[in-house]
Amino acid sequence: MTPSTTVHSPLRLYGRSGELAILETLLGKLRTGDGGALVLTAPPGLGRTALLRQAAAHYLRGHGGPVLYASAAPTEQRLPYSGLHALLCSAPGPLPLAPDTVLSSGITPGALLGLLRALGAEQPLLVCVDDAHLWDPDSRAALGFAARRLGAGSRVAVVIGAADETAFAGLPALRLGPLDDDAATALLDRLTDGAADVDPVVRSELLREAAGNPRLLAGLAGRLTPGQLAGRTALPYPLPGGESVLDAHAAHLDGLSCDTHTLLLLAAAAEEHEPDGAGSDAALLLRAGARAGLSASHLDRVLFAPAGSAGALQRAGSRVHFSHPLLRRAVLHRAPPGRRRAVHELLAGLLGGGEPDRARLPALVQKACASTGPDAGLAEQLERAATAPRPHGERSAALARAAALSTDDALRAARFTAAAEQARLAGDTGRARAMLARVGPHLAEGAAPYVRGMLALRDGPVADAREALLAAAELLAPHDPRRTLDALFGAAEAAWAMGDAIAYLDAMNRVPVAAADRPTAQYRAGMCAVLAGHPDRGHALLRCCLDSAARAEDAGELLRAGACALVLGEVDAACRAGARALAVVRTRGPEALLPHALEQLAYAELRSGQHARARGHALEGLHAARRTGQRNSAAHLHAVLALAASVEGPAEACAAHADAALTGAGPHGLAQAATLATWAVARADLAAGRPGEAAARLGPLVRPGPGTGHFATRMLAVPCYVEAVVLSGRAHEAGGELAVAVQEFTLWTTRTTDPQVPAQLARCRALLAPAEEAAARYEEALAHHDRAGGDFERARTRLLQGQLLRRLRRTREARGPLRDALVAFERCSARAWAGRAAGELRAAGEAVDARDRSGPGPLAALTPQQQRIARCVAEGATNREVAVRLSVSPRTVDHHLRNVFAALGVRSRTELARLLDRGGGARLQDRDEKKRADL
Repeated sequence: MTPSTTVHSPLRLYGRSGELAILETLLGKLRTGDGGALVLTAPPGLGRTALLRQAAAHYLRGHGGPVLYASAAPTEQRLPYSGLHALLCSAPGPLPLAPDTVLSSGITPGALLGLLRALGAEQPLLVCVDDAHLWDPDSRAALGFAARRLGAGSRVAVVIGAADETAFAGLPALRLGPLDDDAATALLDRLTDGAADVDPVVRSELLREAAGNPRLLAGLAGRLTPGQLAGRTALPYPLPGGESVLDAHAAHLDGLSCDTHTLLLLAAAAEEHEPDGAGSDAALLLRAGARAGLSASHLDRVLFAPAGSAGALQRAGSRVHFSHPLLRRAVLHRAPPGRRRAVHELLAGLLGGGEPDRARLPALVQKACASTGPDAGLAEQLERAATAPRPHGERSAALARAAALSTDDALRAARFTAAAEQARLAGDTGRARAMLARVGPHLAEGAAPYVRGMLALRDGPVADAREALLAAAELLAPHDPRRTLDALFGAAEAAWAMGDAIAYLDAMNRVPVAAADRPTAQYRAGMCAVLAGHPDRGHALLRCCLDSAARAEDAGELLRAGACALVLGEVDAACRAGARALAVVRTRGPEALLPHALEQLAYAELRSGQHARARGHALEGLHAARRTGQRNSAAHLHAVLALAASVEGPAEACAAHADAALTGAGPHGLAQAATLATWAVARADLAAGRPGEAAARLGPLVRPGPGTGHFATRMLAVPCYVEAVVLSGRAHEAGGELAVAVQEFTLWTTRTTDPQVPAQLARCRALLAPAEEAAARYEEALAHHDRAGGDFERARTRLLQGQLLRRLRRTREARGPLRDALVAFERCSARAWAGRAAGELRAAGEAVDARDRSGPGPLAALTPQQQRIARCVAEGATNREVAVRLSVSPRTVDHHLRNVFAALGVRSRTELARLLDRGGGARLQDRDEKKRADL
């Protein structure tokens, strides 16, 4: 048999590098004479066929060996051995057994195995079967039997594509998943020829609708006009182009009974009035099935036993779900229009007979689904019913139905815009953008740019969000004062995130005082006064706003009150307001505010020294931000987590969160998140004894002028900057910048009521003071700490006090402050800082228990001072830099370093760095293995 040349090389596959690598491994074994089998399983449209063709083409191109390739023909499923007949007919040359003989007389599984082995004996053979689940049962059984027995030395490899592995149990199976976002985006670029004018909202809607299914994505993109792709023309609702994928899904249900098809159609229709992913109500399906004439036994068998619906339905408590979202759409797509309308009308009647207020909207949605065309009256009823207390997601779905039934273009655009706003409030960013894509050129009197701006505020460039919201405010001002206020406050929030104080003032100064209630007017005037350089007047107004919030029930007002408290420096009040705002959001919504509420509360808790609580709330907020598609909130929450990790550790967590925050902050212009993340990494550097690196990071943040840190947070980093500069021995070199930073911090201290700030200022003065004056400054700082409370900041002051005493050779006196610092750091779980305090305490001559704070690794045989010097040298520090860092002389460093080399058997700094790197890597590996074991 000669090699086949009938398999064509496919186009590039996206997002399938892992699957292609597995296939290449199988083909590599085949080339060396070893066989095997692999079953590729996936729902329709995910690329089974493309992978099979790729494997066959790759084998032909690279090896030139023979390939048998066949695809199933569904119409031949009842013809015995038709599948094997098609496979053998694909052979390019004569076979020991004629294919027609197989079709007329059949073939035993053993005979098929012998035939494949005989063909492989001539030359390694690749067998590819696509859609094998649609083969006749005899062919499937024989192929499965043979594939299970093709192993080492068989010189035959079998790759089978099927919907699932049921018919080929026992064979290695690889299930294909949807494409990830990057792969789907790359495929869409190819499908649109990389067109730069594809509207971002249209792109987002295509990716959301396709849900990672490449065939569906190709169908959807192929049906849009250039104007629709560019966003110049409204998208159709629903999007066309998925018919072939839906037909393929529906084909899996063709063998089910008529009654089962009826119940599947009822289940699919009953989800139309439910939020996405909620499934349908089992009790409603039982009533609807009985009304449709289905027997109780059949309903029980299909609804409560997966086998009754061939796995199409799955029950979870009182809810019934389809096993795949496209399967539900396929059932609706395949049903004749008249039958589908009848089912919707049946459900509308059942729903309309319940409690009027509770069931009115679902009943209207079912009526809308049964409508044969535009219906202005029904659209108006839907719009009137889509109000509180219905959930925002249900309101969005109803308004979208109302828009589809509308006859007036402007009214349709307004209703799609309202549906987008409700989807945004429900936390469904993708659906919100999808609804906006249907608006087209109609701006609905400012509502559309308002929704676009609010979406960008949480998930886009904040500069774009500010401009969109300012434009929306102008359009909304004549007729919608509430949204006008929200748009202007949103624009101000965007400017705050950008770090642009002038833009913030511009947005706040546009807020119409007449349209604002008293607390809102006080908030606006107070923030403007503070940023305009009138802190006394501004603080008085903000305090009034904060006092008014004691009776507030609105989440937005409580969040503004929390912001007031943070600007005032009243961190405990900020925590209380944040906790109340979070409770309101959890109880009453909207879901879209949850990440922001958790972010503000976590930041307030950080400011108040409650690092563990801040970490817990920030992690919850991060999950909520990811769930609701709010990347800007996620970046801010990563920055908060980095700050928490700079206290609690480990350093790897701090670095990872800071990197994630900076990655999100850069493209979207989030200056506040970038400032907080950079500060976090610098504080972790200080904890690890790297003050030089910390000073280099913090310098650009705290210095005045353009390119500096965020205007509202840069002062918070000044105490760390002063400590880093002094401990790195660069106080003289950075004298001018250092003096300006301390001067600004001193002025800021008079404008904030943050209880920790006076202690931090006294600590900065102690670091800069001569030795004889520093002691009194430290005592002053400690007195402030005693009034303010908070273990972490007090422990940092005691640590620096102990370091000073040790540097002055007053080691006995140094042990008390260092011991206090160590205990306090351990009490607040500041592990890295505890390690630094323990090292200082050992250097002061006090034995410290052997619990592993940082892990000595290969340095276990060294004295504590030698360990500290070895680590500094391994990080690349010179002897002079080590001396400054450890408060010893360069001669002492040189003496200890020679002893280190002798004890460890190394001859150079490079060898020492390699030795410590191996030890550190082993510890990290052990820790990772422990984490995996815990999981």
